[in-house]
Amino acid sequence: MSLAQCLRRLAVGTAVAVASGFCLGGLASAQIVDQPLVQTPVSAPTPQRQVPEISAGVAALVNDDVISTYDLRQRALLLIITSGVPATAENMQQIQDEALRSLVDEHLELQELKRLEKEQKFEIIASDAEVNEALAQLAKENNTSVAELQRQFSSVGLNLQTLKDQLRVQISWQRMIAGRYSTRVRTGPATVSMMLQRLKAAANEPRYLVSEIFIDAARAGGMSEAMSGAQQLITQIQQGAPFGPVARQFSQAPTSAAGGDMGWVNAAELQPELLAAVEQMRPGQISQPIQVNDGVYILQLREKNAGGGSTIVDLKQAAVRLAADATPDQVAAAQKTLADFRASSPTCKDLESKAAGFPGLVAGDLGKSDVKDLTTEFRTPAEGLPLDQLSQPIRTPVGLHLLMVCDREVGHVEVPSREEIQNRLDGQQLSMLSRRYLRDLRQSATIETP
Repeated sequence: MSLAQCLRRLAVGTAVAVASGFCLGGLASAQIVDQPLVQTPVSAPTPQRQVPEISAGVAALVNDDVISTYDLRQRALLLIITSGVPATAENMQQIQDEALRSLVDEHLELQELKRLEKEQKFEIIASDAEVNEALAQLAKENNTSVAELQRQFSSVGLNLQTLKDQLRVQISWQRMIAGRYSTRVRTGPATVSMMLQRLKAAANEPRYLVSEIFIDAARAGGMSEAMSGAQQLITQIQQGAPFGPVARQFSQAPTSAAGGDMGWVNAAELQPELLAAVEQMRPGQISQPIQVNDGVYILQLREKNAGGGSTIVDLKQAAVRLAADATPDQVAAAQKTLADFRASSPTCKDLESKAAGFPGLVAGDLGKSDVKDLTTEFRTPAEGLPLDQLSQPIRTPVGLHLLMVCDREVGHVEVPSREEIQNRLDGQQLSMLSRRYLRDLRQSATIETP
């Protein structure tokens, strides 16, 4: 895969994998619209604290850390390149808001990491070597080099250090969260067993291949802002922005690192609000914003199937055409033709060739079908007929048919293992704790914008 394609998921060796997906197809022409940066307050300042005056060139103060307008422009450009959202005048406010939120969050995380390092007297923040290793892995997976990646970034005015800074905080924060909480959130055997039973019970129910974007209302500044932001993202996706890269940059769900991919899920694995949405969607559709207690979801339904109870049959038939009002003599003649054909003992391999020797008999391959999708007349023999044997004559409005089942596949759903369920549930809890931790840091911080 070249740099003109999406960079694949990067997993670094931490307890909670950190991934960063980047779509660089438009690198050569990507530019930020030349307009004043509009800084939106991320949170209300703490009245009791004296905050230094924000001078020109400062986009925000996070406690005593400065986010410069250069930092903000660089992060906005990185977001444009990696999300696929076009840098139009209409989109720039949303892009800048998300870039600023991301920078504020990362400054809060880095401040907390430094505090913990000082307090606990051991290193938490990723070293240059770890960050460089992550970049090298990105380049290797895309058949290129870090030097080439840097050249491509430079061609659009993006400093590679912007990506390095983002990776450093991601790696460090996820490592801290895993180390701090992994032993406390380990899902108990009873909970895993309960989920396994629910999944097995739902194995024959409809299943959905779903991707998600989750907008955290607390991070967005409230439910109204989360709904508005979700609607803007939906508009961009409908206009051509790829769902996966948008999810990587804008989603706060644990699946964001994988482009929002939830995999195959059934009713037991979806919140009621999400299930109600996907049940009404067709494959390829994007949902409207779905409000839940703590935020807003956008879903993409990629595929849908009827569940593990499906039986797929490969059918052939031999038939004599008969009108619905055929005379008794015509029916009798058709029955004799079919009886003579049955006596020739055809198989799936030679059914068509043998049928050619019987005047008025038409034979053909019906292909593969799900039994439940067959007409009532064909469904019963398709379910129970032994392979390579002709059915008894079947009357339909268009003729008299002999059916043959050449192959039958009984579908089944692979239920996740206990370990996979354990990891999924643990990951969900760690993600929730990470968001809560960051929310508390945000609420206690002094964050100022011009």
